Amino acid sequence: MKKLIKNLEHGVALSLSDEVVYQDDQVVSKTLAQNSRHSLTLFAFEKGEEISSHASEGDALVLTLDGVGKITIDGKEHLLHKGEAIVMPAKIPHAVYAVERFKMLLTVSFPE
Repeated sequence: MKKLIKNLEHGVALSLSDEVVYQDDQVVSKTLAQNSRHSLTLFAFEKGEEISSHASEGDALVLTLDGVGKITIDGKEHLLHKGEAIVMPAKIPHAVYAVERFKMLLTVSFPE
């Protein structure tokens, strides 16, 4: 059977934060699943790195795994710390900035 979630060992407990590593002056991503309905991606942002403002066709849930990130949604800034989450609504401009080194799990649900 084809694995729907890839790039992670199945059937074992693991730390999602350990599954993506920081790299100097970079944003590192690791895709876990992607299809027409959902996308699941781990990110590691070095301090000061960012994803500039853009909009998505789907609702995007950010779960902070490590550090501090600034999420800007429609011009309003939100600081997220480890264990905190926020939903970035579909079709609304949003951006991600690493105030400190920052790891997150991004889950995007797309409309049918």
